[in-house]
Amino acid sequence: MKSIASVLGLDIAKNVVVSLGLDERGKGVLKKTLCRDAVLPTFAQLPPTAVGIEACAGSHYWARQLQALGHDVKLIAAQHARA
Repeated sequence: MKSIASVLGLDIAKNVVVSLGLDERGKGVLKKTLCRDAVLPTFAQLPPTAVGIEACAGSHYWARQLQALGHDVKLIAAQHARA
């Protein structure tokens, strides 16, 4: 049975976005490196999920776009985010 991510983390960079999905036990079940153009089509195919993004200038844009797709987005202050 394929595990479904219950929480997604999004790391935003200039040209690529890295997403990491964790199941309910905290085990990594998804890791994708996406170009900026592929982020929204990829997230549109996923069921509504909690998404955490480190707060920065571009994260507000991505949060609005992902919320429009039905995801529950939380912005995390930089001092509380970890690598």
